[in-house]
Amino acid sequence: MARRKDDGGMRPRVIVNCAMTADGKLAGRSRRQLRISSPQDMERVRELRASSDAILVGVGTVLADDPHLTIKGLPPESNPLRIVLDSNGRTPSGARVLDARARTIIVTTEECERTWTGAETIRCGRGRVDAARLLDLLGERGVDTLMVEGGGEIIFSFFQAGLVDQYLVFVGSQVVGGRDSPTPADGDGLPEESAVRLRLTGSEMLGDGILLSYEVANG
Repeated sequence: MARRKDDGGMRPRVIVNCAMTADGKLAGRSRRQLRISSPQDMERVRELRASSDAILVGVGTVLADDPHLTIKGLPPESNPLRIVLDSNGRTPSGARVLDARARTIIVTTEECERTWTGAETIRCGRGRVDAARLLDLLGERGVDTLMVEGGGEIIFSFFQAGLVDQYLVFVGSQVVGGRDSPTPADGDGLPEESAVRLRLTGSEMLGDGILLSYEVANG
């Protein structure tokens, strides 16, 4: 459900969903996609995608994994809106996210002049995408639920900006290691006194891993 802002406008509810290894990595040091989720968790993610109005990733995920970001078996009009944050216009013209399986928005900065066939372009922010402003625009378009899938830099930026409502993380039963392997919240990091406080609302065994559900604590 969308949340109301102080000025009376509406913003989508933001759900961050990811899968990490038991040592807290989204992928190995190559940063390529790593199968972490169990079959049971993959079905949960499918259902979560289907219930979301939009799915968001960063351009790093597009470059590393080239995902479709669609739900198999659904027609284009029933698939969630696909959103790629791409401040510097690096999304390849042949990326799968630009296919006809669903609508796509590439969100870039005011300085970036590039456009893409197969996607609408939104220019939002200077230097880097303004995620808060983007949520305002999505709310105006009727997007109630936004699923953020990564990568770590994008997830961190949403936490840093105070935009996350729910955090869902599946912990798989494997260790990959690597000082340069991505984690669910990369970026510069927050000062210890500014850590985002979470409230654990549930845990569930899904195959050989566990799903942890958190709400972001207020205050």
